[in-house]
Amino acid sequence: MARLELRIPPPAVALVVAAAMWLVARAGPALDAPFTTRVAVFIALALVGVALALAGKLEFRRARTTANPFRPENASTLVATGVYRFTRNPMYLGLALAGLGWAAFLCSAWALAGPVIFVVYISRFQIAPEERVLAAKFGTAYAEYASRVRRWI
Repeated sequence: MARLELRIPPPAVALVVAAAMWLVARAGPALDAPFTTRVAVFIALALVGVALALAGKLEFRRARTTANPFRPENASTLVATGVYRFTRNPMYLGLALAGLGWAAFLCSAWALAGPVIFVVYISRFQIAPEERVLAAKFGTAYAEYASRVRRWI
């Protein structure tokens, strides 16, 4: 299983999960919600998700450090400003929120498993290896940051 660590781009994981959500939503029973409500919830959560992800990317750019999810060892700075004061993973949180919005749009209880699967996968195969690298690279500064700021929200 370690061979999956830092191997698949998180947006690709989100897209695969979203496609699977669509398939299971079509196969299972639908929940009852007005179409306009489903669209509104999807748009709201997707916009918040995109805003979080862009805010995280912007903070990395301001700090002049890498946002490459495959090379956390190339991080030159521990970013703890902006949105990183509230969540250690705003880009992944943004993808999870967009997935939650997609589940609301699909209006399927089965589709709600998608964001959970995304969070579990990203936590294990992306975040855990990133955190090991950051802890080794930034030592007590990272440990203090991790104790102060939650991984997700």
